[in-house]
Amino acid sequence: MNPASFRQLEALLLVARHESVSRAAEALHVTQPAVSLQIKMLEEAAGTPLTRKVGRGIQLTAAGEVMVGFADRILRLWEEATDEVAALKGVISGTLRIGAITTAEYLLPPMLVRFTTERPDVRLKLQVGNRNDIVTMLGKHEIDLAIMGTPPRELRTNAARFARHPMAFIASPTHPLMKKRRVTLAEIMDANLLVRERGSGTRTTVERLYKEAGYPLRIGSELSSNEAIKRMVVAGLGVAFLSVHACTLEFETGLVRMLPVPENPVEADWYVMHLVDKPIPKVAAAFQDFVIDNGQEVVLRQLEAFHRDVAKLRKGRQQ
Repeated sequence: MNPASFRQLEALLLVARHESVSRAAEALHVTQPAVSLQIKMLEEAAGTPLTRKVGRGIQLTAAGEVMVGFADRILRLWEEATDEVAALKGVISGTLRIGAITTAEYLLPPMLVRFTTERPDVRLKLQVGNRNDIVTMLGKHEIDLAIMGTPPRELRTNAARFARHPMAFIASPTHPLMKKRRVTLAEIMDANLLVRERGSGTRTTVERLYKEAGYPLRIGSELSSNEAIKRMVVAGLGVAFLSVHACTLEFETGLVRMLPVPENPVEADWYVMHLVDKPIPKVAAAFQDFVIDNGQEVVLRQLEAFHRDVAKLRKGRQQ
């Protein structure tokens, strides 16, 4: 067997992941013929076909499945080796592979900017999805770190709390419920309650709130987008239960307010975690330490407008 190149192995991995040469080319920022050439050269080196066309897609042959497994391990080992060598020189480098639930995409950017600015040799690969997506990625070793709420029970993880995570019932300042001094959970349901899809952290939390209060939860609308929910709330088309991190701009500009519900806000925790049985790269370990040390400070700065709203609401309750 002739030697293969890292570029050929990476091309095969991406073709296998996307089941498409064109999408693999997009991910590599090269042309489709360039990817096809890399696959052809790798097949010549292996002495057997590694892929086959099925309709408009591409599937792996049995030999391709074997090769993808080894290609993934080889590329990971090479990345770990370069990280170790850089660490000997006192440099934190490599690719930070991190997954975050959808709400955390509002939380992470300030921390990622600070971390990478101080470490210019670090490359970033951020995956965003709902809770189930991120748990799956972590279990398949597609990411090294995950940012979410409660650690998953289905995986053995080393999880550390790094910040408080407020969630709240929100509405437009002109919504009729905003005129009341106290709003009940039952009244919330009658106002077209907008929530995220099953599997999201806020959906799980609001379901738990109603169950503990003894109310059967009636949902007005279910949407898979925080942005869509916020637009409906701002337009006065309902009230919502969302992570406050998703609404920082709306709180700052006065487009939304927190409803005077006794349960508001609901405080949870943010966790950063990795699998127990898999050593993480030095760059991931460095970012984990950075998040634990700086996360709460970043959150407090980000949510200043929200905390002012909370103070006003609590003052109103005391009057």
